[in-house]
Amino acid sequence: MNFQELLSGKKCSCGRAHSCSIKSVLISEDVLRELPTVLGDYERILLVADQNTYAACGKAAAALLEGRVQHSLIYQEDGVLIPNEAAIARLKSALSPETDLILGVGSGVIQDLCKYVSFTEKLPYSIVATAPSMDGYASVGAALITDNMKVTYSAHVPQVILGDVNVLKNAPMELIQSGYGDILGKYSCLNDWKLSALVNQEYFCQYVYDLTNDMLHKIKDLGPQLRNREPQAIKLLMEALVGVGIAMAYVGNSRPASGSEHHLAHFFEVVGILKKEPYFLHGIDVAYSAVWVQKLRDRILALEELPESWSFRRNDWVRKIQEVYGAAADGVIALQDRMGWYEKNWLELYRSKWPEIKAVLAEAPSVTELIRYLQSVDLDVRCFEQQYSEEKLENAVFYAKDLKDRYTVLWLYFILFV
Repeated sequence: MNFQELLSGKKCSCGRAHSCSIKSVLISEDVLRELPTVLGDYERILLVADQNTYAACGKAAAALLEGRVQHSLIYQEDGVLIPNEAAIARLKSALSPETDLILGVGSGVIQDLCKYVSFTEKLPYSIVATAPSMDGYASVGAALITDNMKVTYSAHVPQVILGDVNVLKNAPMELIQSGYGDILGKYSCLNDWKLSALVNQEYFCQYVYDLTNDMLHKIKDLGPQLRNREPQAIKLLMEALVGVGIAMAYVGNSRPASGSEHHLAHFFEVVGILKKEPYFLHGIDVAYSAVWVQKLRDRILALEELPESWSFRRNDWVRKIQEVYGAAADGVIALQDRMGWYEKNWLELYRSKWPEIKAVLAEAPSVTELIRYLQSVDLDVRCFEQQYSEEKLENAVFYAKDLKDRYTVLWLYFILFV
């Protein structure tokens, strides 16, 4: 992938000038040795990792940088590191007045923590990737758990993204599956973007849509090679994950990469944390959720006629949100009250655009095709159905949308079937 061309930006026919302020993306074998050079003149670096990523690459990175690492923060967690207020506070407390760069060594959570704290503290940051596990490396968004809510904060992009294929290919297989699943989810989110542009007048850029779609199509058939950890396939996956992040930076939010499938995945994570229940890695949940959402599209397409009427029963909705989200319910309710979408006459809008809506939904790949891709990396959708109860899956379908301020097919499904 030609990252130099992507990073140079584009004056687009959509009317916007797309740009991304990342200085350098290096993805290849043995590229870690370039770290001292690519980081430039920074001399008082805070290195941030967890115990696993430090062992995988952090120790080697620190050795290459010699005396330039002023301090290292190594999160030592018994379980999963959660990017919450406590983790943020620990990172902030590790900074000194002399710190001139935050260097993350890791993937999703480490990336989000470094991105957010560096932004709030007005410091630059760079990332050494340890797994091709998610598409947030190059995005402006930092996904955190704050006030018991999954919130994506607008922050900034890293100066440097470095991915050594010799490190990436040795990541745990579930992290490689997660990265593949995150890319596979683009089938769903891109369809949602088109749908929202049609029914909710959301900004849409055909160039960014095509850019993301092209990366999806380069990766979708690589499952067997990824399962075998073939270096070229790992490289292509990592390039696609970073490329999608640049697409997000182009539009200033996560719309090209996140839709209904991500909302379900965020639901399982938030509810899992609140209720201490298990959930899959983000990208794996995204992949499984993409299959589940496609079943909703199929059900909508099978409708012979639209309902005659629909009304919002607020008291019932509030009661259900409180039941589902517990301590996070007030934040969810407040978000939707600000949006005001429950007061909108969606049904009349759908009726006026029904043929076009069906045409957009019909563009998404079939459930059978999606399952075939999942199987190519040893992901079995039956595990999704076994992990999450029928009640939790139903709650996700109807109430995951309320976690976000983004229109997706989940809103269409709710109006038609609740």
